[in-house]
Amino acid sequence: MFPCCTNGPAFPVGHHDVNTPAHLILGSALLARRGEWKVNTAAVVGSLAPDVSLYLLAAHALFIQHQPSSIVFDQMYFSEAWQKIFAVDNSFFVWLVLLAIAGLARLRWLGIFAIAGLLHLATDFPLHHDDGRPHFWPLSDWIFASPVSYWDPAHYRTIVGMLESGLCLVLCIPLFRRFHGWPARSAIVLAALAVTAPNLVWHLAGF
Repeated sequence: MFPCCTNGPAFPVGHHDVNTPAHLILGSALLARRGEWKVNTAAVVGSLAPDVSLYLLAAHALFIQHQPSSIVFDQMYFSEAWQKIFAVDNSFFVWLVLLAIAGLARLRWLGIFAIAGLLHLATDFPLHHDDGRPHFWPLSDWIFASPVSYWDPAHYRTIVGMLESGLCLVLCIPLFRRFHGWPARSAIVLAALAVTAPNLVWHLAGF
């Protein structure tokens, strides 16, 4: 069964899913290629896709329903309705089916999209302690409780955050060399800052 909405942790506002820029950097570094706009778009969109439902649901709850952030992230996030949505766009099986369809149809852009989504799930899976997703839907609603968390200081956030920042900075080097236009390079710099700045602040603050 999906976890009850009253059993979730109290998320620090602004920390939840701040690793989305890290997913973008990883997907782009491994899959994007100079001069291939369709492939690059698929890599970026696929890297984002598993988090889109969360942002849309949270935005609706916060700005349309005017729910307080504590209700949105401590209760609504864990509700059965939200978890059913997360089960679909965070399912390894759904993304593997997309990858199979791409192979059968010989659609390279769809294959890149699916691989980017799978990379997102593969890096999400070990980094959520008590706020993970049902990654094995529809076969199972089981949610892995990892001993480490990218945001929770009680589960090695500092170590994970510094490792994440270091990896993203390393991956940004070939990305910066690969793309010469200022829009692409500006996006790379912004993504790197979005990953490293919060982790640096947490480290300096002693969290």
